Amino acid sequence: MKTLNQIKKAFVFFLCLFLTNVILAQNLELKIDEVLQSKFKNNETGAVALVAKKGNVIYRKAFGKANIELDVNMKPENVFEVGSITKQFTSVSILMLLEEGKLSLEDDITKYIPDYPTKGKRITIHHLLTHTSGIKSYTSMQKFGEVTTKDMEPLKFIDFFKNEPMDFDPGEKYLYNNSGYFILGYIIEKTSGMSYPEFVETRIFKKLNMNSSYYGSRSKLIKNRAAGYRMRNGEYSNAQYISMTLPYAAGSIMSNVDDMLKWQTAIRNNTLVKKETIDKAFTNYTLNNGKKINYGYGWSFNEINGVPTLEHGGSIPGYKSMGVYVPSEDVYVIVFSNCGCKSPTALAIKIAALAINKPFSVADSNFSISKEELNKWVGAYEFEDGAIRFISLKDNQLYSQREGSSSSFKMYPTSSNEFSFEDGFYTYKFSEKKGKKTAVFQNRINKEIGVFTDKEAPKERKEISVAPEVLKGYEGKYELQPGFIITVTSKGNQLFAQATGQSQFELFAETQTKFFLKVVEASIEFHGNENGIITALTLYQGGREMKGVRQ
Repeated sequence: MKTLNQIKKAFVFFLCLFLTNVILAQNLELKIDEVLQSKFKNNETGAVALVAKKGNVIYRKAFGKANIELDVNMKPENVFEVGSITKQFTSVSILMLLEEGKLSLEDDITKYIPDYPTKGKRITIHHLLTHTSGIKSYTSMQKFGEVTTKDMEPLKFIDFFKNEPMDFDPGEKYLYNNSGYFILGYIIEKTSGMSYPEFVETRIFKKLNMNSSYYGSRSKLIKNRAAGYRMRNGEYSNAQYISMTLPYAAGSIMSNVDDMLKWQTAIRNNTLVKKETIDKAFTNYTLNNGKKINYGYGWSFNEINGVPTLEHGGSIPGYKSMGVYVPSEDVYVIVFSNCGCKSPTALAIKIAALAINKPFSVADSNFSISKEELNKWVGAYEFEDGAIRFISLKDNQLYSQREGSSSSFKMYPTSSNEFSFEDGFYTYKFSEKKGKKTAVFQNRINKEIGVFTDKEAPKERKEISVAPEVLKGYEGKYELQPGFIITVTSKGNQLFAQATGQSQFELFAETQTKFFLKVVEASIEFHGNENGIITALTLYQGGREMKGVRQ
């Protein structure tokens, strides 16, 4: 009888445990749904998200449209261009060749490209992998916009950027760099005897049964391809064309969420290289001065509320992606979007936080502190990196604004001296000792200390309304220098500007002819002739004046 009661108790215990787990899983699903549905709507461009824990899928859903023109709904199997997540595949390819003894991470790049102008500096494969080479990234070059549609062989395209001045000496700084990973692709070809596309497709995709992964192509028929889009003036259009020979080893891979889980599983299980080899990718490297860069080989280092993460995102015309792995919890989150206008980065981080039960704090309107307490922290703070951040108070609400930016952000109190931005990623912690005020500004893993200074905050710019017919007269293309053009368009009472190779930004009127940007500290003034016809503009930015003639 006693044994029967014990069995009954055990059954009830396990039943309760099972039901509890079911309820927790359902709650997590609803929370993740809410995060994704806040950005991706049924009749717009969409996204696919997958969450896995200990290799098992716990969430896998699609939202929005895979093809707006054909009214095709997104599904989890859809294939996307992953952009810079490609760098993980390039890094592991290099490590595979390292294990085979075909290269050394300390090899000078001139071993593979003898005529590369290193300006007397020693640039190694390690420098390329860690974005510390100092080589100019081709995506930051103004003339890149002139060649985006051209198919080019690797060496030919290396010629395109190799003579640019170096940004800094190798190992001196960290600066995200697509040129470095492009060169790595060529090194893979030289040492393996295979083209880069052939290497990743045969030695990675086929080995891991990643049957929905490809080296990108605009002409090849790819099953379940999600169409890529962009948004201009509030309207969707097909993404700008770019030859896939140019992103190359820095950003040309296509995949879906299921294959990306296979990839993450292979990395965790050391399927492609030994543990001591893959650990090189997960080492937080340092600059020449010993400062950590929070980047390894193809993965960046961050944290979610104190829990370490490995991450990387991607962006390519028409697509954005974000992958987050939490090693301590063996949780993997991957989110793809098929519009350059909708980044999944913050969403993927929030989802990972939910999956490990470490959600970010959100604004709580029920928590408040007095105006006197808020006013205590108002003023300017100078941080270690030289940045000045101004804290202001308006209508019992604190705002933070970085010097040089036109944007200010609301700060919500979580205690009498701690504040969080709306997304919970950015926080302030203020303190005062012996009359000296300091502020700790933290963006996840990045933490900076600021000291109170008497510098005055910039005066707030006030917008005025300008008639749509006046704005229409400013439309056109203005050439500031050869190959660098600002295109001005209008829609109703809104004016927009887009520089060659850059995103489009809204302009806000200060006067009938002078406008400012909110995303950066810059302004544009239009000039007309004696007949009132607009013939030119001047861009004011960073203390410089650049005049552009209307074409």
